[in-house]
Amino acid sequence: MSGYDDRVSATNTTPETAHTSPISVMIVDDHEVVRRGIAEVVERADGMKVVAEAGSVADGVRRAGLVHPQVLLVDLQLPDGTGIDLMTQVKPLLPDARAIVLTSFDDDDALAAALEAGAAAYLLKSVRGAEITDVIRAVAAGRTLLDERTVTRRRAGHEDPTENLTPSELKVLDLIGDGMSNREIAEKLGVAEKTVKNHITSLLSKMGLQRRTQVAAWVAARRHSSWRADTAQHS
Repeated sequence: MSGYDDRVSATNTTPETAHTSPISVMIVDDHEVVRRGIAEVVERADGMKVVAEAGSVADGVRRAGLVHPQVLLVDLQLPDGTGIDLMTQVKPLLPDARAIVLTSFDDDDALAAALEAGAAAYLLKSVRGAEITDVIRAVAAGRTLLDERTVTRRRAGHEDPTENLTPSELKVLDLIGDGMSNREIAEKLGVAEKTVKNHITSLLSKMGLQRRTQVAAWVAARRHSSWRADTAQHS
């Protein structure tokens, strides 16, 4: 992306000119088509400018250090880590930069991790372009649209069906997801097969399921939707 590298020096602002300069935005997403689409939305908006693009954590940290963006639009999945990793590494370099997570993952754990890493907002890629630019303006103006109450409200509305499972039941649940039979689970945990059956009966009741196959399907869906697990496979 030499076009962006060539204009690095022109994007740095001094305190005297900052109030008249457009909001400088950096986009970090490993899918070039997605990245370019977001860049076009930002560039068409009044009062903001894309100053750099990157497709990885390492490249994002390097470019952020060169262009000093006011706002970073960061995807969660990157080939060499996560958007959380990038925000954590950029923070000491650019303490005043604001970060917005822009992702396809509607995931409570990711939301909480973004909050902990200091993200000012959390957006899904399904939002309209106007919403992205509105949030950029709000965040650049110092507003924070992501807080602990947001995470708490979401979690209250997304109850975890495994929250009442015992540690032993959680182990059995995970091994069912690995495709193990009751006998294999018993051998793995060093317990009687009857004990495994009792655990399964209990966890089915607590999760509101009827069959073992439903448990396996639930675990598979959960693993597929986990942004951290997908990131590991992605790298």
